[in-house]
Amino acid sequence: MCTSEHTPPEEQEELIGELKPSRPARLYGSAGCETWSACFSPDGSRFAWSLGHGTVRVLPWPLPCDHHAEDSANSEEKVLQCNHTVWGMAFGPQMANRARAAVRCGAAEGLLLATGLNNGVIKVWLISTGQIWLNLTGHQSVVRDLAFAPNGSLTLVSASRDKTLRVWDLAKKGTPSHVLTGPKNWVFKCSISPDSSMIASVCNLDSKAYLWSIRSYTFIRNLKYDHERTMISCDFSMDGALLAIGSFHAATGWWLDLWDPYTAEQLTRVEDCDICVYRTDNLLAALSFSPVSLQLAFKDYRALQIWDVEQDKLVLEADHNRVSGLCCAFHPQGSAIATGCRDGHVKFWRVPCLVPSLQHLCRTVLRYSVSTFQVKALPLPKKTLEFLTYRNISKKKILRCSEHYS
Repeated sequence: MCTSEHTPPEEQEELIGELKPSRPARLYGSAGCETWSACFSPDGSRFAWSLGHGTVRVLPWPLPCDHHAEDSANSEEKVLQCNHTVWGMAFGPQMANRARAAVRCGAAEGLLLATGLNNGVIKVWLISTGQIWLNLTGHQSVVRDLAFAPNGSLTLVSASRDKTLRVWDLAKKGTPSHVLTGPKNWVFKCSISPDSSMIASVCNLDSKAYLWSIRSYTFIRNLKYDHERTMISCDFSMDGALLAIGSFHAATGWWLDLWDPYTAEQLTRVEDCDICVYRTDNLLAALSFSPVSLQLAFKDYRALQIWDVEQDKLVLEADHNRVSGLCCAFHPQGSAIATGCRDGHVKFWRVPCLVPSLQHLCRTVLRYSVSTFQVKALPLPKKTLEFLTYRNISKKKILRCSEHYS
């Protein structure tokens, strides 16, 4: 890969902290000890760490200065024994972005954590007590991903290897879930739009993304590729006007595509460094949009990278040479990002703070509640409409790694 074996001094400066499991790592490729998922609570005061072997630890954030290992004791921690491999996790209820600033840090009396297990069960935990609140059954295989609707409700969406998604209303215990069917392959990832109107999902070999209505539980449309690709992940931008989709093919390496979810138009394509010798072996593992800015983070086999879409530049490249990286998750304030890997190890990185333009802030406010079709109908100059609909960003970009950047 395009990196050296030592950790650069600038990477050490960006590292905030790390968590290491006390169990010795198994042989590479063996199952059981992976951190398939990691996430922060909506108010940013808790961090959930799936450290493998069916165990989840919920830790206070920021981490205590001396907290670097699994066996560090803290009275605010909760240890959740799921007894099965944990694949997906999600805190709830999730608040809309505009409501987060009004939430008092630590006000987590009703905080829930949903855990998706390899036996198809979803266990929902009440964090204040560390006890199981609900057991959700229905999926016939691994629950790969979970997401709460970002509107303060207890609507939970689950994605499974049984080729279905389910929408649960946890406020009504015992109510059957709504099943979304159609995919012919394992559902890997799901994401809910900021206005809680749409669900996006991707399957491993479908070569397309699925969009669903969360209000009517119906299929809306596909975002299709014209040739076979392995789909990795998807996520909405903070205003819901963009949908990022990560995919891979042996002939091209990974792609990050930004789509308009309303019109099904592909707006831009980001490709891996075209000079790297091992480009076609550099798999993409995860991606995530910042909840407070137009920064897109993605983890591949070479490094963790964060691309600022508005300024069209890489603002962070860290976590080098971690071939086993599996997930990444932003802090709700966008100030930090966590990365997890196959040996249960988690690292926390400082995210550069960039001031967005006033133009972009105005666009974000508008696009949160106004669709692309509604924007195009406004009597505005062409360039203004292009800006508001993100048609002003470049159609293709190749992200050169730090070694080949010039």
